[in-house]
Amino acid sequence: MIISPPFLPASGLTSSDASKPDPMMDAVDKFELAHGIYPIAADRTWHCGAHLAPDVHGPVHAIADGEVVAYRVCQHAMDDGNGNAGFVLLKHSTETGDGRALTFYSLYMHLLPLAEYHTFGHDGTQLPAFLQNPSGQDTQGKVTPTAKGNDQKVRRKDVLGFLGRYQGVTYMHFEIFMTPGDFEAYFGHTQLGVASPATATTQDCWGHTWFTIPAGQQFYALPQGTDAHGKLHGIAFKAGYAGTNALPLAVEMYFSKGAKYTNVWSIAADGSRTLLTSAPVEEKDYEYDLYHRATALYEACPSDGYEMLRFGRILSTPATLPEAARATWVQIPYDTGKQGYIDISRAEVKKLSDADFPSFMGWQKISDGNTPFVSDGLCDVDLLKKLVRDAAASEPSTVVKEATEVQKADALSYYVKGHEEVRRALRGFICNAPSEWDSTHNETRFAKLLDEGGFYHGNRKGYEDFLKYLKELQFWDVTGLPAGQKLWFFHPLAFIRHFRKCGWLTHDELAATFPRYPFYTQAGSPRRAIATNDDTYRITLAIARQRVENHVASLNRCLRKYLGSNPNRIAMFLAQILLETAQWRNLGGSRRLMHEWGFGRYSAANPATQYYGPFYGRGVMQLTWAGNFEVYGKYRALPDNSGSYIERMVGVTSRITTTSHHYSANPNDGGQLMLWHPRYDPDTVAENPEYACDSGGFYWVSKTFSQGTSINRIADENYSASSVGFINRLVNGGGNGYYERQAYSAYTLRILGDGLDTSETMHITPPHPKSAIVASMLRPE
Repeated sequence: MIISPPFLPASGLTSSDASKPDPMMDAVDKFELAHGIYPIAADRTWHCGAHLAPDVHGPVHAIADGEVVAYRVCQHAMDDGNGNAGFVLLKHSTETGDGRALTFYSLYMHLLPLAEYHTFGHDGTQLPAFLQNPSGQDTQGKVTPTAKGNDQKVRRKDVLGFLGRYQGVTYMHFEIFMTPGDFEAYFGHTQLGVASPATATTQDCWGHTWFTIPAGQQFYALPQGTDAHGKLHGIAFKAGYAGTNALPLAVEMYFSKGAKYTNVWSIAADGSRTLLTSAPVEEKDYEYDLYHRATALYEACPSDGYEMLRFGRILSTPATLPEAARATWVQIPYDTGKQGYIDISRAEVKKLSDADFPSFMGWQKISDGNTPFVSDGLCDVDLLKKLVRDAAASEPSTVVKEATEVQKADALSYYVKGHEEVRRALRGFICNAPSEWDSTHNETRFAKLLDEGGFYHGNRKGYEDFLKYLKELQFWDVTGLPAGQKLWFFHPLAFIRHFRKCGWLTHDELAATFPRYPFYTQAGSPRRAIATNDDTYRITLAIARQRVENHVASLNRCLRKYLGSNPNRIAMFLAQILLETAQWRNLGGSRRLMHEWGFGRYSAANPATQYYGPFYGRGVMQLTWAGNFEVYGKYRALPDNSGSYIERMVGVTSRITTTSHHYSANPNDGGQLMLWHPRYDPDTVAENPEYACDSGGFYWVSKTFSQGTSINRIADENYSASSVGFINRLVNGGGNGYYERQAYSAYTLRILGDGLDTSETMHITPPHPKSAIVASMLRPE
């Protein structure tokens, strides 16, 4: 899934602090207001959204591709200009893994009315057409009717409106929720709510890796088996301290810009956590060196070893690396000021990831069994303290039973607003609650307003007028969603931050990374397609879907293993393989296709082509040459045919038909035939989708250059034509497809990243050659 926040400030695009890998969410978190805190309103009722207020009346963006469920576009504000009732409700259907469908809804409430766009200089024409006019009869001072979505679609980052206000305060009310059926279909396959989660057994694994280590485990100063120089199979380890952990530990590990970062909490008997690492512990360049470490430490199958180092467990099936060869020594702080090594492959150490939603990450299901909301529907501060036991819960109760409603509300407000750690804990609440936009719950929710001390005590007509006005604002009857049911709500920014670590691309999202026009001239314009309206090479969404449909899951597993969820890396990688596979027309799977598309033909102008027969490229990165297949075969522990040598057969003119050998003939060399007896069959790389994609990731991280291993090092730099050019050389060695690779990289990063450039063309000025590239930025249709 690809997801982004509803506001996209430029300050969130880059960060100099690699330990904080999502600067966009760091920037947007600052927009959350202290009033209307999720999930408790000022009157102690449910408030299942967050109030966001950027410092400008900026655009509000769709957080993901979605279907419009309902919307209200107002021409004028209501309540003498103090309130904006405009909103958009979207339904999102996506995936977080192979067969892992996720359906959720996002709500954007209090959008600016059309009549005020000119006040702030907004251009309404950038909105989808259906949002450029009122959704119904609009009378100044009244609430405009709600409209059904009627199959309208929006794309991620589309502008849905602009920041408005309510009750005189400028902000947007923002929600993310799931229906009970959708929630159970997805979270029923996670470990959410499991008190003692076990090692995950599914292939769902993304984001940060998490370990639980029982109390009393032995930590070593150095891994067992290291030599006198602190090396194990040539890999150097920095000495730590030997000892044992007094309390169970929860360990978080993640990678960012080549470094590995570790956070550790000790877990008390009551489940409360104490952070042992004041800042994430950095191991610089650890990720860039993963391939080198894996090949040194896991000789039996370095590929499985690579997964042990990255995920703590082997995800590839079936696993090849023997159990006895899986020792994975990781340095972990186990007490204040002390860190030592422990083998995380041991069964006592439980291995999970963000995909599992374990409770020690702070996620809590809040429902009838553990709700802080008592029988009158209001939140009790003491019950809330118990739920956030590791966040200021030690404070004594400040409310007595005889306290008034105002006193109770004040005590709750102080507890929530006065403790940042409490608000952080509330972000992990996943609440089963009614929607405030469903009028079915009005009488239950607001009946207390008539009680003694209530706002409408003795004023029945005022109360009924309030309910009438409230019902005009509410819109549930238009959505088609069942009325009266409870939904599952998330803190919306916590939800987005979490799922941004996923990185799995759906079939449609992957197809959208194909540009509409695939070929570019030195002058920059797409070849023929635009200049002559010749659509011979035009790529439609249907064509793109068809070309990648057999490789969607395999490609995603490759990205997860070698690149993570970083959009810069993924964009650079996808751009390169788009060119290497001739826009996914050829993975090197058959000699017939190679001949038809002009790959592997002998050329007298290039004597090296005499070797193309046996050595033509296979897989998404067109793995080429005997040595590369040899190394990849050992890396994946592929079946060994006990070959791998070349012999010259002079004067042979008959065609060899055996399939056990690869051959090529040089017609200008007297019929000399080159026979290559491969140890690992290269065609396996092309014909098996898993190897076709994995071999591309293998090449990406194993390529060596002067700054160190892994092309990820270059992809982690800020995007530039120079960095793309460097990657071009590392992948292909020269200028083959130079203009296309530059254009593809710029285009794909636009699709996957958080930038807001929406122009149909982009000017790229590469360092060499100096002529600019004018790249089409049009998506396939």
